Amino acid sequence: MMRKKRKRGASSGPCRSHGPGPATAPAPPPSPEPTRPAWTGMGLRAASSCAAAAALAAAAGAEQRPRPRLCPPPLALLLLLLLSLGLLHAGDCQQPAQCRIQKCTTDFVSLTSHLNSAIDGFDSEFCKALRAYAGCTQRTSKACRGNLVYHSAVLGISDLMSQRNCSKDGPTSSTNPEVTHDPCNYHSHAGAREHRGGDQNPPSYLFCGLFGDPHLRTFKDHFQTCKVEGAWPLIDNNYLSVQVTNVPVVPGSSATATDKITIIFKAHRECTDQKVYQAVTDDLPAAFVDGSTSGGDGDIKSLRIVERESGRYVEMHARYIGTTVFVRQLGRYLTLAVRMPEDLAMSYEESQDLQLCVNGCPLSERIDDGQGQVSAILGHSLPHTSSAQAWPGYTLETANAQCHEKMPVKDIYFQSCVFDLLTTGDANFTAAAHSALEDVAALHPRKERWHIFPSSGLGTPRGDSHLSVSLGLACSILIVFL
Repeated sequence: MMRKKRKRGASSGPCRSHGPGPATAPAPPPSPEPTRPAWTGMGLRAASSCAAAAALAAAAGAEQRPRPRLCPPPLALLLLLLLSLGLLHAGDCQQPAQCRIQKCTTDFVSLTSHLNSAIDGFDSEFCKALRAYAGCTQRTSKACRGNLVYHSAVLGISDLMSQRNCSKDGPTSSTNPEVTHDPCNYHSHAGAREHRGGDQNPPSYLFCGLFGDPHLRTFKDHFQTCKVEGAWPLIDNNYLSVQVTNVPVVPGSSATATDKITIIFKAHRECTDQKVYQAVTDDLPAAFVDGSTSGGDGDIKSLRIVERESGRYVEMHARYIGTTVFVRQLGRYLTLAVRMPEDLAMSYEESQDLQLCVNGCPLSERIDDGQGQVSAILGHSLPHTSSAQAWPGYTLETANAQCHEKMPVKDIYFQSCVFDLLTTGDANFTAAAHSALEDVAALHPRKERWHIFPSSGLGTPRGDSHLSVSLGLACSILIVFL
């Protein structure tokens, strides 16, 4: 009895019979081929196990079908990194040993974890790290074909380079701190120290500001109003010196304001020679006293001046010490804001302890209550009404109204604005207080400390009421003029 020849491809069961044997039941119909899950760029709808990912890779290699177009990933880098690391460690299976996407991602995190977007030079360093990340993914692309994490990383890199306007060609960061150490880039060698384990935390920064009549915010976030007539050092450490000169604002008043600022960037090995900057009222230059606008060699200067508004606002960026300085002229007086790494700001000799930014104004030079509030000082009588004028042109009500237009939050900057209007009658002090608060937002490292609210030893609630501000200011005005 002759057997019927089986047509090729008629059965797609798991085994094929060889040789004669007993008759068997017809094979069941072939099961449909598994469909591939859709890509989503970040892999959010991808298979939930490594086995599924491996199957995708095998199918892609065997069938040589064109890959579907990948969707753009979410914009947040943090999500990309967390997802990548999470997928790599999910489950008990392992990615192929030759795919090094995890190493690429880990290196990128190491290169960027210490960067701060508020610091000058952030974009340049971030783009270098992105190019290094892209190069790493290209070198492992063949081994990572079909790897969901790999494709997510590639798309994320492209999107971030577009956001930051990074060119594909240019210098890259190296993952070896010994190689990347740049002695003229504070953020570079601070990050290298952290990477080697010398520092467990990224470098911390301090802020100091001076404005108005004059009001001082120290590195410790203490707020004081001082007389300090004449020349006084704000900062005097091993890297930077800042001195201000204050003059009386109105005759018969102890209130002063700054009309001269001298800044000395001290010579630092091969990074820069000593550079001196000096600004006086109506002369806010965009150059150092020697006529130069930068310090250091190479295309990326270790020290430079940037003029933001001609004759009114300049910035100084000293990348070799991670320091930024803002100088403004508002009306006839100058304001100053400085951001500096804590380890450098506190690097000074015992003989350099007279620094207003470090220790505040001497007690004999303060005209507030020592708690950062220009408020009531015992022994002086208050005006009979809150509308009493301390200087022609403004009452408490009108000063409050004008300052509130610029500063809706009634913090210490608002109170300083009111104080300055009442003691001087000069409306430019409103702009000075507002700009000082803007400088805090630009340079202060901790957002929760941007606003300082007056406090009272007599139990006045933090955040002050209109009445306590009015009474405190009125009494302080009397002190200034007595």
